[in-house]
Amino acid sequence: MNIIDLRIISTVASLILFVGIWVWAWSKQNKKDFDEAANLPFGDE
Repeated sequence: MNIIDLRIISTVASLILFVGIWVWAWSKQNKKDFDEAANLPFGDE
C-alpha cells in the first residue's frame, strides 16, 4: 500500500461520511428536534 492508495481511501471515506451526515441532517425523523433547537434562543420571551 502506497501513499496514493491511502489518499484514495481517505477521499472515499470522507465522501461516505459527508453523505451520511447529510442524510442524517435532512432526515424527517430529526426535523422536530432541529426545529426545537432552532427556537431555543426565543424561548424566554
